[in-house]
Amino acid sequence: MDKYPLLLDGRPEGELSVDREGLYTVFSARCPLAEGLWCAWAVGDQGELRLGVLEPEGRQGSIRRRFSRQLTAPLGRILRGELRPAGVREAETWEDAPEPERLFRGQWLRQRLRGARGTLTRQAGETRYLALPYDPGKPFPLTALFCFARLRSIGEKRFVVYGFDRQERPVF
Repeated sequence: MDKYPLLLDGRPEGELSVDREGLYTVFSARCPLAEGLWCAWAVGDQGELRLGVLEPEGRQGSIRRRFSRQLTAPLGRILRGELRPAGVREAETWEDAPEPERLFRGQWLRQRLRGARGTLTRQAGETRYLALPYDPGKPFPLTALFCFARLRSIGEKRFVVYGFDRQERPVF
């Protein structure tokens, strides 16, 4: 079992334990319970995973959750746990990417993104997100990677969003 600090605003408030059980990773977080609802997060060098809302147990809050490798692999190497207010979505700051091919080194992505218009990008930890405009009447953007795509709205427009790690591999 590995143990990591559980941070609140950069200060240690508790502990995050991580244990491997076969094909699963088990996360256990425990800390003194502050007023309000708090979510525990696992933070890795390549991504983050929301573990869920801490349950009150006297003056302590805790949570224990199991996740498959498919869900934990995008974290990379686990660095710490974090406490964040529940129900508050982190602000996403998207930037225009007038030449999205310049965001990547690999030829395969550069070729497929050349000339793409209306593209947005943002960085979260070690993950680069790319949002390509979605029009159901046109070919699906980056068709070969469709299984990694997430269809969502940003502002009032629809986009296909992909995440890429430092090696430019797609992540779920």
